[in-house]
Amino acid sequence: MQQALSISFMVIGTFFILVAGIAILRLPDVFLRMSATTKVATLGIGFTLLATAVYFNNLGVTSRAVAIIAFVMLTAPVSAHMIGRAAYLDGVPLWKGTVLDELRGRYDPETHVLAGSPGEQGAVDEAGVE
Repeated sequence: MQQALSISFMVIGTFFILVAGIAILRLPDVFLRMSATTKVATLGIGFTLLATAVYFNNLGVTSRAVAIIAFVMLTAPVSAHMIGRAAYLDGVPLWKGTVLDELRGRYDPETHVLAGSPGEQGAVDEAGVE
């Protein structure tokens, strides 16, 4: 039973990692690639480490696996956000099929301040309400 559960988690984790690899190859721009791979690879790593914890059934291995899963889930979204922000500020082009660029004209690259962000005094939403 333990081996079957471990194999199941490993297959699920491998599937997610495979999807992340395909996303890197198939998605059109850095922002879409980064978003997809961060989410999918985090799940893949989580299931793979969960399979390791179930297979070895040892407190030391399980605690390390849980700590690594928590660390990856906390750091992957933050690092993806920072990489995306740096790419946007560096002028990496968006995909030609992008419909809406919400930061165009609102983000000052000199001061790194988002002008008119929601919740700010004087900020006006799309409906024109302050």
